Amino acid sequence: MKIHAEALLFDNDGTLVSSLESVDRCWTRWASEYGIAAEDFARVELHGRPAVEIIAELLTGDRAAGIPQALARIEQLEVEDVPGGVELLPGTKELLSSLPEGRWAVVTSATRPLAEARLREAGIDAPVVIAADDITRGKPDPEPYLLAAARLGVDPARCVVFEDAPAGLTAGRAAGMTTVALATTHDRGELVADVVVTDLSEVTAQATADGVAITAGVRQSA
Repeated sequence: MKIHAEALLFDNDGTLVSSLESVDRCWTRWASEYGIAAEDFARVELHGRPAVEIIAELLTGDRAAGIPQALARIEQLEVEDVPGGVELLPGTKELLSSLPEGRWAVVTSATRPLAEARLREAGIDAPVVIAADDITRGKPDPEPYLLAAARLGVDPARCVVFEDAPAGLTAGRAAGMTTVALATTHDRGELVADVVVTDLSEVTAQATADGVAITAGVRQSA
């Protein structure tokens, strides 16, 4: 599929990098510290959601008063676990290095300290980062992607969203953006998007006079 866009908006974990093992390790420890029953913890979707929403789902009733402290604790655990816990996914380095300056952003459900720590660990210098701290409603609400478009000064309809999670794809569609799904963390059948690729190694981009020409869906030779 060929797409012309003025800006590319990338989710981070599961799209540009993988830190799934770190996420599972840290959240499992957090759940143990807060006495969350294993069956309750197993029912909660961790990937692609702001930590505060996950915690609010687990700490209810009288325990809800402890949400700010619980949020600070999981952020501490995850930031401390970043060294050695983040790896670039296939195609990330090549694609990002081909993009013109000011034409892309990272839109993540992580808090800013965690997002910036993961990006630094992966060697990614993003021109714009939208994190959980910047918004009031997380994915699947379109707010994070609409804010990224505004920061870049681009019409949302001229943006392409790259996401691996159903919630993020829903957010991109709701923002009126073209969506490219990566089958890195979910089965293809769970991903509703304009095009589905295995990972970013199946995406190329070339700068044009007014944006970026994208080809998605064909794996590039090494």
